[in-house]
Amino acid sequence: MADGPLVGIVLVSHSGPVAEAVAALATGLAGGGNTAPVAAAGGTADGGLGTSAELISAAASRVDGGAGVAVLADLGSAVLTVKALIAEGDELPDSTRLVDAPFVEGAVAAVVSASAGADLASVEAAATEAYTYRKV
Repeated sequence: MADGPLVGIVLVSHSGPVAEAVAALATGLAGGGNTAPVAAAGGTADGGLGTSAELISAAASRVDGGAGVAVLADLGSAVLTVKALIAEGDELPDSTRLVDAPFVEGAVAAVVSASAGADLASVEAAATEAYTYRKV
C-alpha cells in the first residue's frame, strides 16, 4: 500500500447503472484496505442514457488526490466527451489521462493497480494490458 495519495479512477459510461456497477465490481475485486478513489460518471444528469461533461468533471474532481486521474470510457460519445474536456484544459485536473482499455477488465486492472500505489503511467499500463486477456 502507498503512503501518499492514490491515482483516482473515473468510469464513464452512457448508463449510470452500468458505470456504478463496474465501479462496485472493480472496487470489490481490489480487496479490502485502502482502495483507490473511484467515481462513476454515467448517463445524463437527469438519469437518462448519454454522456455528461458536468458529471465527468465532477467525478474527476472528487477522485483527484494529487496522484493523477485515469479515465476509462465505454464507447463513442463518452470517449469524445472526455477527449474534449482534456483538450479544453480547464475542466479536469491537470493530471487527467484518458486510458484506452476495455471498460470492465480495464477498470478492474486500473483500480487494483492504483490501490496498490501504482503511479498514473503504471495504472494506465495495467488497464491497457487488459486488452490481451484471453478468455478461451
